[in-house]
Amino acid sequence: MKNGKPTAKKIATLAIFTALSLITFIIENQFPPLFFPGAKMGLANIFSFAALIMFSPLEAFAIVAIRTGLGAIFAGNLSAVLYSFSGGIISMAVSSLLMYTAYPKISVMAVSVCAAVAHNVTQVCVFVLMTNTLNMFFNLPYFVLLGILSGAVVGGVIMLIFKKVPKSVFEKAIIRK
Repeated sequence: MKNGKPTAKKIATLAIFTALSLITFIIENQFPPLFFPGAKMGLANIFSFAALIMFSPLEAFAIVAIRTGLGAIFAGNLSAVLYSFSGGIISMAVSSLLMYTAYPKISVMAVSVCAAVAHNVTQVCVFVLMTNTLNMFFNLPYFVLLGILSGAVVGGVIMLIFKKVPKSVFEKAIIRK
């Protein structure tokens, strides 16, 4: 930031992350759900998590909000905004809290897993609140396991990206080798 204004490089990077996140969401949306209706791997979260690491929670939250809004429009499922947005915001809040308070005592992988589990638990809670279907809580252990799996995948990709991409790209990132 120069004089309180974001730089062109930062704006371009955030725009690319948002576009990649949206494209990943749209591609992932073309595949059948994993085990339960609506269950996805959440690969679009790679880019908002990268923005959190490189910049700040504000930029990461912006990517989540834009992706969920545009993703719902492009997928033709506006009711999904309720689930995706609430899960995304809660998971990004968990990621932000852990990255800025517990990292490096806990790993990026652990942060990603916690965030994914929080995302799935939030979505189940929103579903129960919206539909008054308390039986959905019986599926919560499966959604927690799916969150662990998807969080590990997203965390692994993030770790790989920050390990393989030249350091100069991530000058101000939280993660340090």
